[in-house]
Order: sequence, then C-alpha cells, then structure tokens
Amino acid sequence: MSYGCTHMDTIRDVTPSAKGCEECLRIGSEWVHLRLCRECGHVGCCDDSPHRHATAHFHTTRHPIIEGYDPPEGWGWCFVDETMVDLPDQTPQVGPIPRYV
Repeated sequence: MSYGCTHMDTIRDVTPSAKGCEECLRIGSEWVHLRLCRECGHVGCCDDSPHRHATAHFHTTRHPIIEGYDPPEGWGWCFVDETMVDLPDQTPQVGPIPRYV
C-alpha cells in the first residue's frame, strides 16, 4: 500500500552512493540515521542530523522517495505526498557503515 503516494513509479533498484552520508563524509560531519534515495541511490542523513542532507537532496533533485537505510528499517517516505510508502523491496546495505551517533 502506498498510503496516497502517486510516485511509486519512481522507485528503482539502486546502488548506495556511499558507506554513510555522502556529504557528511566529505565535510567530516556526524549523522544520526541514513536515508537512501530510491531513484538514484544517494545516501544522505536524516532530519535529526545537523545537516539534513537527504531532505536537501530532495529539494535539489525532486527525487520523491527515500528508504530508511541505516539501520535498515524497511520503510519508505514520499517527500512530495508527505506519506509513508510500502517499498517493493529493501536495499542491501553496503557496509560496514560507520556509526556516529
């Protein structure tokens, strides 16, 4: 069930872009949890993290659906429709993923 999401056709099988938040790794910052873009594979940090890179990725690219990636949580979220999404599968982690918080 997509709970009202109209963007299910954007979900792809993706390869994670990094073993942690791509931008946080670049700048040496910490993160709380990771989110995976299910359109392109970008790995960004959650909104509880200092820089909120997953949301920033959405605003830049308009890629609508993320997956709770670390820890693997199996849920999806559509930024556009602001609703939970039942994903057709779970992306395997590329690890080990460093823990910061």
